[in-house]
Amino acid sequence: MKLHELSPAAGSVTPAWRKGRGTGSGNGKTAGRGHKGQNARSGGGVRPGFEGGQIPLYRKLPKRGFKNRFAKEYATVNVVALNRFEDEAVVDLNTLVEAGLCGKAADGLKILGGGSVEKKITVRAAAFTAAAKEKIEAAGGKCEVV
Repeated sequence: MKLHELSPAAGSVTPAWRKGRGTGSGNGKTAGRGHKGQNARSGGGVRPGFEGGQIPLYRKLPKRGFKNRFAKEYATVNVVALNRFEDEAVVDLNTLVEAGLCGKAADGLKILGGGSVEKKITVRAAAFTAAAKEKIEAAGGKCEVV
């Protein structure tokens, strides 16, 4: 079997209704919209979430929590992941994204203290945890806040 020989099962695909093409088509005159009323008009219908004047669900539910619009979202990496770089390397957010250790470049990079680092590397990040800074400097590396 080849790609050009593929076809859907018999009877599974029906042609689309051609609306408003005369009464003989079975879908003429009102074209399936019925007589008069809000949904019969062009541009008619109600907005999403409208419940006929009843208080909609999104207004009944309580508001919860707070989302800070100005919060920084950091890409986080543990120090154990820095062992894959060679000695004297300079590691920053772009380097980690290229290495596949960070999904995307967020508002900055934060280095966490999980694991241990044996390499002497320079790390440029927006933030370091106290444990991470201690471990990098103990291995002979440098922490630079960008």
